[in-house]
Amino acid sequence: MLCAMRIQAIEITEDRTASARCDEGFLRLKRYRARNRREDGSTSAEYPIDVIDRPTLDAVAVCAWSRTPTGIQILTRAGLRPAAAFRRKDVAALPEPTYLLIEELVAGVLEPGERGFAALQKRAAAELEEEAGMRVPPERFTVLGAPFFMLPGIVSEKIHLLAVEVERGTAPAEWAAPGEGDGSPLEEGAVLRWRELGLALHACEEGEIEDAKTELALRRLARHLGIRL
Repeated sequence: MLCAMRIQAIEITEDRTASARCDEGFLRLKRYRARNRREDGSTSAEYPIDVIDRPTLDAVAVCAWSRTPTGIQILTRAGLRPAAAFRRKDVAALPEPTYLLIEELVAGVLEPGERGFAALQKRAAAELEEEAGMRVPPERFTVLGAPFFMLPGIVSEKIHLLAVEVERGTAPAEWAAPGEGDGSPLEEGAVLRWRELGLALHACEEGEIEDAKTELALRRLARHLGIRL
């Protein structure tokens, strides 16, 4: 049973777009002019390039899964995602709902100085404990295929998928995420869900789960476990 207070909306208290620098804040926008240099020494016309990055360039996404009497189940987390919530429906290509919570895997960015596979494991363990309240030793996390870019045309972030088997226990199919999170108000109102793997993939295909890294992780997990979809 859910017990945390549900979030109804994200309210803008100030729009700092016109006054904020592009190289400050959580995301950094780098704005360049560039040209292509060809192998014969000639160059193209100049053109603009925008690149979005963060102080660290890598993130982890955690595919936590469990063996149950009814099959493999995976853990997802639905949390506040302002970029989706603030989409302009009047210019969207197709009719779409109003977004607030987006369902995806537990995920998080690496901290400055975290490098190497052991650091990825530690970050994955920290995010799973922080966002789902599950404490798992870092060494149990395994890599789930090669890392990848989500939007390589503009975003420099690379995502590393890690998988870990956990105990399903007696948790309900849906429950409120731990209230503390990382202390940010964006952690409020999050919901954790257990889904059967096949049904979770169906939810991705039907648009109920609209996060690309989650669908990719689920398909890689199925292949890793030898499950034919």
